Amino acid sequence: MSPSSRTDGLVDRALDGVRWLCLALASLALVTLVITFGWLVFGRYVLNATPTWVEQLALLLICYIVFLGAAAGVRENTHIGVTLFRDLTPPVVQKVLIILVDVVMAAFGAVMLSAGITLMIFGWDTRLPMLNLPESVRTLAITSCGALVFLFAGLRAVQRLVRFRSFDPAPPATEH
Repeated sequence: MSPSSRTDGLVDRALDGVRWLCLALASLALVTLVITFGWLVFGRYVLNATPTWVEQLALLLICYIVFLGAAAGVRENTHIGVTLFRDLTPPVVQKVLIILVDVVMAAFGAVMLSAGITLMIFGWDTRLPMLNLPESVRTLAITSCGALVFLFAGLRAVQRLVRFRSFDPAPPATEH
């Protein structure tokens, strides 16, 4: 095994671990969302005292569910893509287009990260209603997603550039 393939394997395992953590946190947020909405229904119809903080918590949790799930989708390469025209081109052009898409996605992640940091700084003194948390807690979801998209797509672009001659542009066959 060559040192570069060993390094690629370590990097891939580390990134898969980060992806797993994203999915675990998003799943935990989803479970919390379901439980709090159960509490909302119980409070409203059984106790006749609606917990007002549930809606704000739901908005916060949905941000994390969506953005962490999106970042994991970039790592898994399951994001939405239209490949009709790319698939009609010769394999070398397909490889270039695939790397270009990764570079564009990494750039988009960098913009999300930068804008997210700006929003976090701007919103630090503003409080989320009913939760009394800084608004920056909500924008941390955007910031972390941007960082993860930049990391996942950027490293994938670098790996594909390094293995340009050997990587296969055809998508892997799916099992049914």
